[in-house]
Amino acid sequence: MPPSRRERRAAAQPATASTASGVARLLPDVDCPGALLLTLDGVPQSYVDPDDPARLEFEYVQRLAHVVDAVFPAAARIDAVHLGGGALTLPRYLAHSRPGSGQLVVEIDAQLIEFVRARLPWDRRWRLRVRAGDAREALASRREGSADLVVADAFAGARTPAHLTSVQFVALAAGVLRPGGAYAANLADGAPLAFARGQAATVRAVFPHVALIAEPAVLRGRRFGNLVLAGAREPLPVAELARRAAADPFPARVTAGRELEEWIAGAAPVTDADAVPSPAPPPGAFEL
Repeated sequence: MPPSRRERRAAAQPATASTASGVARLLPDVDCPGALLLTLDGVPQSYVDPDDPARLEFEYVQRLAHVVDAVFPAAARIDAVHLGGGALTLPRYLAHSRPGSGQLVVEIDAQLIEFVRARLPWDRRWRLRVRAGDAREALASRREGSADLVVADAFAGARTPAHLTSVQFVALAAGVLRPGGAYAANLADGAPLAFARGQAATVRAVFPHVALIAEPAVLRGRRFGNLVLAGAREPLPVAELARRAAADPFPARVTAGRELEEWIAGAAPVTDADAVPSPAPPPGAFEL
């Protein structure tokens, strides 16, 4: 049974726990009773409103949701693999907007899973499994063609681990996808955007159709921030993605085709032999 509103409100109180990833805190949103912000060592990780799973406060989560909602028909059930868990904002959104969807969340920090499960429980009727493990190992263990969507949003602190940035990793994700499926990845970078350009080249080396979604200031290297990459074997709905991104509270641009090629600027795909973690954010970039 789903937690009652009273139970959710009672659980949505400040809480702190030491986990393998660092000090996790759940902080109430004073403007939205019941909603909580999850931070790890002061870095915001997830925002959840248990009463409204469709409320997506973080811009990059909105853009990941745009990829899903533009690629797949409205309310259609999908099978999704989420690499990186946090407080399960996107899985909650999909369970709410696409009832009956099957979802697996892989989060490397077992203590964080239990902290979130205790403080922000989800509806047990959802077809949502959460397990502790390494994202790449989880992909390698999946059957070929067993998912419609793979979302890569795994961070160690504020950085994407090196082994989740290579062509070999993205190829594992591609192998898991069914025809018509999509891969979506959240990454963070700043000037000179060498990491982001390399990631775009990496996804393009695996998928024939790629789109990049980011705010113009981030895309031009004027500030450190999040970028969302989408890849698919079939053409992506770029115009629909652009329409949705432009309507966001903080409008974003969609870059694809020749424009994306020019933005990549000759960057080479990343392999396991030369993979490095994403750059650390500058002081104060994300901390509260």
